[in-house]
Amino acid sequence: MILTGCCRFLAIFALIFPRTQSFLPKQQRVLLVSFDGFRWDYIYKFRTPNFDEVMKDGVHVEQVTNVFITKTYPNHYTMVTGLYAEDHGIVANEMYDPVLNETFSMNHMTMYNPKFWEHAYPVWITNQIQGHRSGAAMWPGTDVKIHGAFPTHYLLYNESVSFQERVAKLIEWFTSEEPVNLGLLYWEQPDEMGHILGPDDPGMELVIMEIDNLLSHLVRELKRAELWDTLNVIITSDHGMAQSSRDRIIELDQYVDRDLYMMIDHSPDVAILPAE
Repeated sequence: MILTGCCRFLAIFALIFPRTQSFLPKQQRVLLVSFDGFRWDYIYKFRTPNFDEVMKDGVHVEQVTNVFITKTYPNHYTMVTGLYAEDHGIVANEMYDPVLNETFSMNHMTMYNPKFWEHAYPVWITNQIQGHRSGAAMWPGTDVKIHGAFPTHYLLYNESVSFQERVAKLIEWFTSEEPVNLGLLYWEQPDEMGHILGPDDPGMELVIMEIDNLLSHLVRELKRAELWDTLNVIITSDHGMAQSSRDRIIELDQYVDRDLYMMIDHSPDVAILPAE
């Protein structure tokens, strides 16, 4: 595993189904799943029987390289464009472009500005240009109109929508009369609790157990819908995280006068815009 910034990618678990060519549909189908902030070693630190079962029946990729900086939006857009952040343009969760004099924030309507996203073609747009259909459940960027288009089916980002509801929507799209061949599924955990507790806190065991149960739900529902044997499922994450300490805080004000810069973003790196 390669370290960049303070975080690491989760190793990818790729399930390539079915096991024999006789079951393959004419159009290959893919479901890409991301558990945000799932650090690479959680599967070794805690009991994860469902992840273990998935790895046993599929492929476990032990080392992948993420992009700098190791945050949600840059890495999720890299995964669906194949580009480094400096090429696809989403270089942080919070950004300011002094040329455009415009701000991007994952917690504000500014994130829906296509100008920030159109340096690249995400896979759902490429898929649709080729005449196929895509469905997205909360994957970052899928509710933005990029190059004049949305995914064929998508959900506006809403953290309160449960994992089970997101799975149900994707299955609906995969099994409709005009089915999608590409699905993208995003879940906010264990990132949120990792930031609250810290990745090395014993309390993370319960969080990871819950993620493991959600994976079990996904597999069970795909089997119920008779998709499991004809769908390629990739389970991954955007980054991990490192344990921080209040005893090792660096106070920027002790080194640089705050009148000399504007702070744009923080964690894991402070992004500042120097004054003229």
